[in-house]
Amino acid sequence: MALHAKAILFALLAVAGVAFSALWIARVHRGGVAGRRWPTRTELGIGGLTDFLDTLGVGSFATTTSLYKLGGVVADEDIPGTLNIGHMLPTFAEAFIFILVVAVDMRTLVLMIAAATAGAWLGAGVVSGWSRRRIQLGMGALLLVAAAIMVARAIHLVPGGGAALGLTGVRLAIGLCANFVLGALMTLGIGLFAPCMILVALLGMSEVTAFPIMMGSCAFLMPGAGVRFLRSGRYALGASLGLTIGGTPAVLIAGLWVKSLRLDAVKWLVVAVVVYTAVAMLRSAAREGRPPEGRPPEGRPEGGQGGREGRNAGRL
Repeated sequence: MALHAKAILFALLAVAGVAFSALWIARVHRGGVAGRRWPTRTELGIGGLTDFLDTLGVGSFATTTSLYKLGGVVADEDIPGTLNIGHMLPTFAEAFIFILVVAVDMRTLVLMIAAATAGAWLGAGVVSGWSRRRIQLGMGALLLVAAAIMVARAIHLVPGGGAALGLTGVRLAIGLCANFVLGALMTLGIGLFAPCMILVALLGMSEVTAFPIMMGSCAFLMPGAGVRFLRSGRYALGASLGLTIGGTPAVLIAGLWVKSLRLDAVKWLVVAVVVYTAVAMLRSAAREGRPPEGRPPEGRPEGGQGGREGRNAGRL
């Protein structure tokens, strides 16, 4: 039964990967996004590094966001779409590897994947229409939450998990609700890995079962979210290709060859960079919300004038 369920998941992943790739290529050829170009060496390097660390459990979304922000690689408002589209195919590779080699209750795995996918589909429809400033505020706040979760894991403030390979009853219901929320947050560029690991441990499952759950969840939710970002054009093409082309071989190297490394120092470095990025995002949002010198605050026309001038001032 478990082998049958795995075969179905693998077939669905293959279909989703081919279908999304075809749609992406078609959208690019139709001019669905500005700035059509191949990735730079920096963008390829970011893809390779972040997906290598992702496969080892560090996570890729927070680290990629930080590198983009530090290097000014991608505009803030395009980061969520770039992450969800660009990391998709590397995540498919991760899901194949860990669903194949890690023992987990297939009913729990399938239901957790379905919950995250539903959350992402709803979340992407909202986030793809957000303004630059709202995305900066959302990402800044949630990156601080992500950093706090990383610290909690690093200093063992959360339990190390149990021995269970699956969930039933109330624990399963809690897990599904939580993974639904985590799937929705993925569309804002906040990774699912660290919170999913904590969730699995709190629910009494073996920590290693988090790998197929979190990677399978991401692999299935990203195509649905990615389609919405493709339609809106809210992503950077070169950077997305950098994540895909640089990240996919890095996943295979980490998952099939390296498998594990001592990453304590790396994790603390990631925490520091993520906090810096969160603060930078919030500062950018504060600057976006401040009216330029000589212009009245939003919604308050200068001199109390009405009519078209007043309405236009409120939109700027």
